[in-house]
Amino acid sequence: MGTGSKILSVILRAGELCSFSIVIGLLGRFFYLFHLGTDESLNGRLIYAEVIAGLSIVASILLMPPLKYSFCAWPVDVVLFICSIVAFGLLADLSSGCSSHWYWNYWGYYWGRFWTVAPRATIGFNTIAYAGCGSWRSILSFLFMGSMAWFLSAILGIFVFIDIYEGRETHRSNAIKEKIMHKHHLPADKNHLPADTEAQQ
Repeated sequence: MGTGSKILSVILRAGELCSFSIVIGLLGRFFYLFHLGTDESLNGRLIYAEVIAGLSIVASILLMPPLKYSFCAWPVDVVLFICSIVAFGLLADLSSGCSSHWYWNYWGYYWGRFWTVAPRATIGFNTIAYAGCGSWRSILSFLFMGSMAWFLSAILGIFVFIDIYEGRETHRSNAIKEKIMHKHHLPADKNHLPADTEAQQ
């Protein structure tokens, strides 16, 4: 576990923290605007992405110190990578751009507070234009970047974990060899001296 791996680990953890903080902030803003204008239930995919972003923030803070336990926790990196890339896929499937029916009928409508203007069914895309488009694209971008940071952290953790494990095995085998060599070089007990040695005494 060298200095380079420690620095890289901290950089990746910081990237995870920043990426998912942006995601949770933008989604939280949308949830606030959504609840101002309707009594409908939130889209489950957005809630899932918010939960994964929250878990990712907590995990990245806990694993930020470049200590041995943070590298041995690589299975957590793998799980959060899978969860975050699934969240990215689910949201990208809703709308990868800002011209889909879902975007202007849901995200743009509530982000731009168009419920104060007219019912959703009577407002077309030209009216909503690109309200909240940058925020939506930012969510997709930072979800993807955060998931890639988890992926790279997992790879780094696996390599460091294998290095630590092999180092322990090497140290253990060397210790056993030293014990064996030391045992063979011990002076013989008086009671087990050879016969000619006893005669000389």
